[in-house]
Amino acid sequence: MAKTINIAWLEEVDKNDVVLVGGKGANLGEMIQAGLNVPPGFTVTTQAHAQFLKANELATYIEAQLTDLDPEDTKLLEERSQLIREKILTAQIPRELAHDIQEAYNQLTLRPSAGLEVAVRSSAVAEDLTENSMAGSQESFLNISGADEVVEAVRQAWASLYNARAIYYRLVFKIDQLNSLMAVTVQAMVVAEVSGVAFSVDPSHNDKSLITIEAAFGLGEVVAWGCLNPDRYILTKADLKLISKQVSKQEWQISRGDHRAKHIAVAPEHQSDQKLTDEVIVELAKQVVALENHFQLPQDVEWAWARGQLYYLQTRPVTTLKKNIPVKVGDKTAQSKATRKTLPLLEGQAASLGLKSGPVRILHQADQIDKLQPGDILVTELTSPNFVPAMKRAAAIITNMGGLNSHAAIVAREIGIPAVVGTTTATHFLEDGQVVTVDGVNGLVYKGKLDLSPREVAETPPQSRKTATNIYVNLAEPTLAAEVFKKHRPDGIGLLRAEFMIAGLGEHPKAMIKRGARAEYVTKLADGIEQFAKAFHPHPVVYRSSDFKTNEYRSLKGGDEFEPHEENPMIGYRGALRYLKDPDLFKAELEALREVRGRRGFDNVYLMIPFVRTVDQLKEVKKMVDESGLTAEPTFKLWMMVEVPSNVIMIDEFLDAGIDGVSIGTNDLTQLTLGADRDNGELEGIFDERDEAVIRSVEKVIRAANARHKTCSICGQAPSTYPEFAEMAIKAGVTSLSVNPDAIDSVRKLAASIEKNIHG
Repeated sequence: MAKTINIAWLEEVDKNDVVLVGGKGANLGEMIQAGLNVPPGFTVTTQAHAQFLKANELATYIEAQLTDLDPEDTKLLEERSQLIREKILTAQIPRELAHDIQEAYNQLTLRPSAGLEVAVRSSAVAEDLTENSMAGSQESFLNISGADEVVEAVRQAWASLYNARAIYYRLVFKIDQLNSLMAVTVQAMVVAEVSGVAFSVDPSHNDKSLITIEAAFGLGEVVAWGCLNPDRYILTKADLKLISKQVSKQEWQISRGDHRAKHIAVAPEHQSDQKLTDEVIVELAKQVVALENHFQLPQDVEWAWARGQLYYLQTRPVTTLKKNIPVKVGDKTAQSKATRKTLPLLEGQAASLGLKSGPVRILHQADQIDKLQPGDILVTELTSPNFVPAMKRAAAIITNMGGLNSHAAIVAREIGIPAVVGTTTATHFLEDGQVVTVDGVNGLVYKGKLDLSPREVAETPPQSRKTATNIYVNLAEPTLAAEVFKKHRPDGIGLLRAEFMIAGLGEHPKAMIKRGARAEYVTKLADGIEQFAKAFHPHPVVYRSSDFKTNEYRSLKGGDEFEPHEENPMIGYRGALRYLKDPDLFKAELEALREVRGRRGFDNVYLMIPFVRTVDQLKEVKKMVDESGLTAEPTFKLWMMVEVPSNVIMIDEFLDAGIDGVSIGTNDLTQLTLGADRDNGELEGIFDERDEAVIRSVEKVIRAANARHKTCSICGQAPSTYPEFAEMAIKAGVTSLSVNPDAIDSVRKLAASIEKNIHG
């Protein structure tokens, strides 16, 4: 076997070389030996890693940082991890070693099936072995090109061996920290059209007679992270018969980007397509069985479909079957009276067998894990390796997102506790301290402590999830408020349009005032606002004061008397200007807000001023709001719409004028920035929120708001229409996205995936 001390080509290694090339590298070599189509690549060996450590005398330093370290002391663990990684990232790679890596990369790019871009992944000796997978404990780097960049990515991978989660894993599994060396695999990138995972068993129910395949458009991260529901195919192992197909609609996918994945829309005509043909599904299943036979163990296989063929990216043993006893779902003979009579609170995907009760502990971020006590039920949006210390203490796990190959599912099976993933509602629907029963057999969660056993599938509850980016909703009709909140559980209302409520009165407000019905106008407006505030309390309701255009107001009863005729109402007498020219109507709206927030007790209502052309206009309007007494209330917030280019150009001055936040109306901002009427068919292709001028404007506003610690929302169509726009906004630091009701669930899933891609 021809391999240097530093470099080993994948086709030259096998399972006997684990100590040299790590678990992942050895498995890839075995896959090649078994005749599977594996992207070409090489491994930077553990001996190279050892040489790097020795040259920089790092072993002594690492030993000093890890001696007597308590893995449950999360803060200290993170501090020591940071010190070690900083030391590694500033250490010099020996010149000969760097040259060997560069030369191997250059040779790889000359192969017919390889390009310039490679994936650089950790291959620790303790990774992907039969006893544990150490799921996600080290980092991967995608779309790396250039010999120098590959060398640096290898250094980054070595540093990830000592991130807090990896150190914790080794402490938990009693793996020697000082003798843990890492190999690093470098493989040609595959531009996946479809990708996913395949199990040579049903891992959620320990059924060895079945093959389970999950598939999604684009890169496999979408399946691993559990941020979308993939297609799911089940076949019998004995005859490769396809017995079940669950085809899921997919509106966006993850594709290659610059060193990180990016999110793009799936063409509407393909969103409901089956991801793989039946023939390809059977071929994939056939190879998965071949891998199980080759390794003599059930396998968890990562694969990709590209250029008309299947590629096999990784395989690892399914490490969890020994943890649980096989259970057939829906076995009525095993059901207790309690579960037969009780409907579940939540339904998700059965990810790890077991039946446990305990108090709910909701954790939104990994830095909250100290709050979880032994025996608690961990409830979170989506786990990452940083959650592992808490997962070890938990009696069971419930997540909003995730599939069979998500981090929560893998770790739960490894440590032998029940898990229900992909509930979509858990962090909203459950309450901290509430006692629940987790049925990991059927993917169900019950209220209280029950006599546990499997049961039949029951009616599911409303779907929702929590993300770091608030997902608000745009609403106008009061009677829909309660239904929308119950069905989708948004984080609040980011745009409550006043116009629909006012139009519902059937009469121009000035006509009502003229006939002496001003009090009636205020009361009816307050009644409408209260319906929203009550349905969403205590979540914020951002009321946008009236933004009727003259042609819209004139259509109301009595409107002809009060509204002038304008050739271009879009940029005419509207928004803040109207409040200054005709303050009485605006003051009536302020009175309605005071009524709702004061006497009616709903202090979750904020105010947003639309179409503000100048800073002076904003200051004058704010004086009126101040005089109403609203700004004196500590819970009150005053926002401004950003929809005029002048808002962008002078965003610093607008923010300094005394507002608490802004909301970017991408529809009007795009029209006015590009001079393109979005309703004019002749201008199709010109009106585009993804135009660079619009993107730069949005980024500028978000960053200016962040610099002043003020909230910044987006309430146009762009985030729900274009995944790449949402990704740009979230990366820039937007605090909320406000979308139409039918887009809440899909945008929340998208935001969760983007956040996972950004933060890991």
